Amino acid sequence: MHVAIFGTGYVGLVTGACLAEAGNDVICVDVDAAKIEGLKRGVVPIYEPGLEDLVQRNRQSGNLKFTTDAATAIAHGEIIFIAVGTPPDEDGSADLRYVLAVARSIGEHLDHRAVVVNKSTVPVGTADRVRAAIAAALAERGSDASFDVVSNPEFLKEGDAVKDCMKPDRIVIGTSSAAAVQTLKTLYAPFNRNHERIVHMDERSAELTKYAANAMLATKISFMNEVANIAERVGADIESVRLGIGSDPRIGYAFIYPGIGYGGSCFPKDVQALGRTARGVGYTTRILDAVEAVNYDQKSKLFELMQQHFGGDLKGRTIAFWGLSFKPNTDDMREAPSRALVELLTAAGAKVRAFDPEARHEAERVFGQRDDLLLTDDAMDALSGADALAIITEWKAFWSPDFAKVASALKARVLFDGRNIYDPKVVEAAGIAYYGIGRGRSVTRPEFV
Repeated sequence: MHVAIFGTGYVGLVTGACLAEAGNDVICVDVDAAKIEGLKRGVVPIYEPGLEDLVQRNRQSGNLKFTTDAATAIAHGEIIFIAVGTPPDEDGSADLRYVLAVARSIGEHLDHRAVVVNKSTVPVGTADRVRAAIAAALAERGSDASFDVVSNPEFLKEGDAVKDCMKPDRIVIGTSSAAAVQTLKTLYAPFNRNHERIVHMDERSAELTKYAANAMLATKISFMNEVANIAERVGADIESVRLGIGSDPRIGYAFIYPGIGYGGSCFPKDVQALGRTARGVGYTTRILDAVEAVNYDQKSKLFELMQQHFGGDLKGRTIAFWGLSFKPNTDDMREAPSRALVELLTAAGAKVRAFDPEARHEAERVFGQRDDLLLTDDAMDALSGADALAIITEWKAFWSPDFAKVASALKARVLFDGRNIYDPKVVEAAGIAYYGIGRGRSVTRPEFV
């Protein structure tokens, strides 16, 4: 099928590459000329496991092309995806200027029947606005080109986006058009063979489904962090609690890992946007407001533990960070807990030495050049001259360090485990003081069979 995709970020590029891999003829369009020129040369601007190989293979086969020319992409596409960003506005609502700009562009150039698919995460009612924008632009031209608008939200996890696209849990199609449903069923047939994954609903329900899914996952994270803070105060071990409740199939183990808060491009933005949508119709989201508040506070948790250990005085201390990205297997630092912690520490007079396997270039862009932050080339180099080590991101490369070497490198011999990836007994046996999330001090992890 002939597919056009507006936007070459995480959603657009991954979707385009996966659809091309299935044999479709895909053109991705973006206003960023430098990014498009790089993609034409095979330079993938984001780190996502498996994506570079997918782009390279399909670019070379001719199934995947890139352009800055919207008219060319629209003329090509029988299915036109809108996968541009919807950043939060000042009031927390989703900024739809880019989505609506693409809609107007489609109306300005469309001369054949097409299915317009909204892949961007957008507020309820956006399909109606996209439909109106396209229709208005067509009317100005006197064109009678027909089109359908479909809400088809993405459910891609950064770090697993290619796998999620190739083997989706569900494919939500929101439209009242039977013809559009059939078109998308044909497009997604290669990803829908094992069992029926398509869930058909109306546009507004599909739009709300995306926000509700992310808000639910964010709620699980904040709930578990709140329970962890209770566990710390009553002398319980949150890791025992996690295993105890996760074994209940009604709860499950996913997204109940305590830590230092969620980040990234989705959860913070979508929780805020859903709350803003609710307020717009006169409803107060007490749970969502609490989820956001707990997450905001949790990002300072390691700072509180550091102040506790060092007697409230961090001036002149150097803290080593292992990890900067908001989660493993990505270089994304949007809303990452590391960003909040760097600012808290440096404001208190401390310095930071940090290593991340993939996010160094993004960190350089985010933080710029500064005297109180040094980005290192490997994990052990980050410990040089450091008083303490903080685990910020649970990259697999950090899971099994030589604690004897860590102990000898740290001046104050203390470790702040923001992701609870270590056994406190093992760390303390190496002569390192251990602080985790909801662990208390010198707790014992249970055997679990």
